[in-house]
Amino acid sequence: MADLGKVDREFFDEYIYPHLGADRGDVLLAPQHGVDFGAIEVGGKAIAMATDPVFVMPSLGFERAAWFAFHILVSDVAVSGLAPTHLSIDFNLPPEITDEQFATVWETMDAEARELGVSVVTGHTARYEGCNYPMVGGATAIAVGEHDDLVRPDGARVGDRVVVTKGPGVEATGLLSVQFEELMRGEVPDGEIEAAQERFYDMSPVRDALVAAAAAPVSAMHDATECGVYGGCYELARAAGVGIELDRDPIPVLPGVEATCEFFDIDPWASISEGTLLLTVPEEGVDDVLDALDAEGVPAADAGRVVEGSGLVVDGEPTDHPGADPYWAAVAENLPKLEG
Repeated sequence: MADLGKVDREFFDEYIYPHLGADRGDVLLAPQHGVDFGAIEVGGKAIAMATDPVFVMPSLGFERAAWFAFHILVSDVAVSGLAPTHLSIDFNLPPEITDEQFATVWETMDAEARELGVSVVTGHTARYEGCNYPMVGGATAIAVGEHDDLVRPDGARVGDRVVVTKGPGVEATGLLSVQFEELMRGEVPDGEIEAAQERFYDMSPVRDALVAAAAAPVSAMHDATECGVYGGCYELARAAGVGIELDRDPIPVLPGVEATCEFFDIDPWASISEGTLLLTVPEEGVDDVLDALDAEGVPAADAGRVVEGSGLVVDGEPTDHPGADPYWAAVAENLPKLEG
């Protein structure tokens, strides 16, 4: 059985990268493995675009599920440094979703879009046999801005500092503690479960990215989704053809993360962490970025540096890309326990 989750670089390079349609001069940033967005130029403006599945998990409750689904969709363009502006969305809904449940999903997304200044410009909505939760469609988010404001994902340069917000395992903790609360009760202290569930609304890097980009020049940003902090740092380094040396000690580990990840036997540093932002920043701008994030209540740390070479070194030890995210295996292992 193939690994669950995003395809690895070898798959991407063999099957996807050689077949990208026409070569056009208006493409500023073409697809790369582990890169959050692409970009084109139209009318002198930079337009960042990112496509993701619409991920709706009913066990979270439809309102919370919709909040998270929306932020997944806009987060990848936010790490371009440009504020999200437009959304095209496709719902391929399972037959059992009711009109009322869909209304909750859509009205929640509408509220989040209005707050961030995002306009829905087109879409498709239907129920189909064979469609199942949590992947109920797909969407493309767009951000329009000036060329000079675009933060390229391959922009890390030797000598830059590495800033990490919120720490490891945020998404794995927020989702697992809600989805499998029943299994955790009696095994994990109630206070740890409650703290873990509070991580849910930390699972968006949008504010982090826009605040950081406005505070000082930022050379690159990446959302630590699949394979977490380790995977994200490795991808940042690879995109720019550099190495990253990371020190875990100053990085915040939010309440509930260690207890949840220990219960599910997953490494928080290698697990999915939507909401954790990885940034490379020229040394002279680090304090401005950290101060701006702190003013917004976002925990962050200067936790490493960009160096010559390649790959990732963590606490002095060479560290490979995790390959497969342990979150998906934890879900697959524990779902039958709920259903049984």
